[in-house]
Amino acid sequence: MDAPPDPRVVAVKAEALYLLNLLLLPGIAFLLLLWLNRRNAGSRDRLTRCHLDQTVAASIWAGLLLVAVPGAVVSFVGLERPATWVVLALYFVCCHAGMVLLGVLGLSRAIAGQTFVYPLFGKREC
Repeated sequence: MDAPPDPRVVAVKAEALYLLNLLLLPGIAFLLLLWLNRRNAGSRDRLTRCHLDQTVAASIWAGLLLVAVPGAVVSFVGLERPATWVVLALYFVCCHAGMVLLGVLGLSRAIAGQTFVYPLFGKREC
């Protein structure tokens, strides 16, 4: 008789794909995360659903925060002003680093078998 699969496996995969999306494979890792979410859509495991829902929502917010906000700044201010470049660099570094740190925290919680809610841009319930 086979033992039931460990629910932490899918949770860890979801968090790892979130970090891969931010760090190494933007877009590709997001598509893999959406595929993983769809593949486990019928899961009744709370840990699996929590981490999948959180990482999908956080990835969408990360994309908006890292693409739309700098795009809006550039469109309103323009690229010819040096202050624009300073603001964009500071914003991107701080925002990106914060999202990566939250992803590492989520990954550590998934490895420990605990749920995690991303502050500010995660879904409120798990």
